Amino acid sequence: MRVVIQRVRSASVLSEGQEAGKIGMGLLLYIGVVDGDTEADMKYIADKIPYLRIFPDENDKMNLSVLDVGGEILAVSQFTLAADCSHGRRPSFTDAMAPEPAEKMYDDLVALWRSRGIKVETGVFQTSMLVSSENWGPVTFILESKK
Repeated sequence: MRVVIQRVRSASVLSEGQEAGKIGMGLLLYIGVVDGDTEADMKYIADKIPYLRIFPDENDKMNLSVLDVGGEILAVSQFTLAADCSHGRRPSFTDAMAPEPAEKMYDDLVALWRSRGIKVETGVFQTSMLVSSENWGPVTFILESKK
């Protein structure tokens, strides 16, 4: 799995003109499921992200996690994270997992976070979405389960 992580003051997502998800302070996550990802990849992402210390403490040092600050997560599926842009001028999406198993893995990831008491909002899988955010920092990280 590949995830782009952004620390945000707020974020929201529209799907087909309707608000699908909205959060205050927390993490905006763009989640790409790659062909060959397993439950172990999903659990790695599920365990890693809530505990990343990327929020400032009283000394303005990145020492606190989204859990520590009572933040929220907006999880947006994004198959383009599986793109290969290394050849030619058109990205190849052959590394993206097929939609049905990718959606299940994405849903399982969100369900796991929710089962741990984290407030998680989502976009709508396999739709065109408009995402708005106020990136705080800016702070942006890329996390890959295979590294």
